[in-house]
Amino acid sequence: MIRTRNRAPTRSARTSFRARLVKAARTEPGRIRRVLVLALPTVWGAVAISYKLACPLAQQTGLGARIVSSVVFFAVGTGLILHVRQGLLRELREIRAVAGAAQNVLIRPLPPRLDGLALAAGQLSADRGASVGGDLYDVVATDHGVRVVMGDVRGHGLAALATVGAVLGSFREAAHDEPELGRVLRRLERAHARHLRQRSRDEHPATLGAEPDHPLAEEFVTVLLLEIRPDGAVHALNCGHPWPYLLRPGAERCVEPLTGGDPMPPLGPFPLPAELVPVRCGRVLPGEGLLLHTDGIEDARDAHGRFFPLQSTLTDVVRRRTVVPQAVLHAVYGRLLRHIGGLPSDDAAVLVLRNDRRRVPVQSGEPVVRTAHKVL
Repeated sequence: MIRTRNRAPTRSARTSFRARLVKAARTEPGRIRRVLVLALPTVWGAVAISYKLACPLAQQTGLGARIVSSVVFFAVGTGLILHVRQGLLRELREIRAVAGAAQNVLIRPLPPRLDGLALAAGQLSADRGASVGGDLYDVVATDHGVRVVMGDVRGHGLAALATVGAVLGSFREAAHDEPELGRVLRRLERAHARHLRQRSRDEHPATLGAEPDHPLAEEFVTVLLLEIRPDGAVHALNCGHPWPYLLRPGAERCVEPLTGGDPMPPLGPFPLPAELVPVRCGRVLPGEGLLLHTDGIEDARDAHGRFFPLQSTLTDVVRRRTVVPQAVLHAVYGRLLRHIGGLPSDDAAVLVLRNDRRRVPVQSGEPVVRTAHKVL
């Protein structure tokens, strides 16, 4: 007599079964929703047809009967319209949630404080309904200091997101890997060139995968790279981007451009110089701040063609107050929207930081970040 034993299921089999259960649990609400989407209009239609065929009142031709029939069909039609509207609104909310999650991965929200710096950043997209566009920014704390990137892709809106992703992805890796700021910029140039070559191959399949002779030469991106050392010294490499503003509350000139000479050409049309030596622009002392922006801020015009006065706006905000990044950000965007009287025609990004490395007290209107042991 041969006895057989039931083998215990293997780990892979248990994992596969668990995955099927999870998948079934996730798909069950979707199936129910689809059934309801089809069932409710069917019920409304059945009510209308039953009333027309079975109700004696519907067979009469008098004025009262016609009014009642009109009310019944009006109610049925209204129910169908409301049902369709509810379904469309539900789908719109789901699409916005997915789009918002994807946009936050691309331009991730900055923490309120990073390595002794208070931060705030925002962006207005020229495309209605989009929270990101052709502007890019990020702040990374590394072993070589806090490194900041601010850039502007040619064009605006959703069409520029692929280039934004290529440049930001390269920066987030190179900022940690490269000890020299010039090598970080070199990595960004190579990433941008690879992206253009890939786009050219995709848009011109006749090349059969070969390297194109002229990869989208009109595409470029302006880039400003900053490295803020522990003592507040700011070193920069600028490829065709607007220089930042130094915010010094209490000083006679509380807002002044932080420049480092003529910038290099944007990434794309021309190769970078053989040697990339960062320029020391100045120093951000404790309590002082920096404002980085894209040209969509200063190039914004009102109905009379006048440019937005960014420097005077910052002077009004900072003259008698401390630098509160969130307050500066809100003041700039509030006055910008009032100046142009509507949505901007170009993407407009702003990044504000303040040096808190000597225990600058939390300012009025600033978020308080609490940990398990102390208040930052």
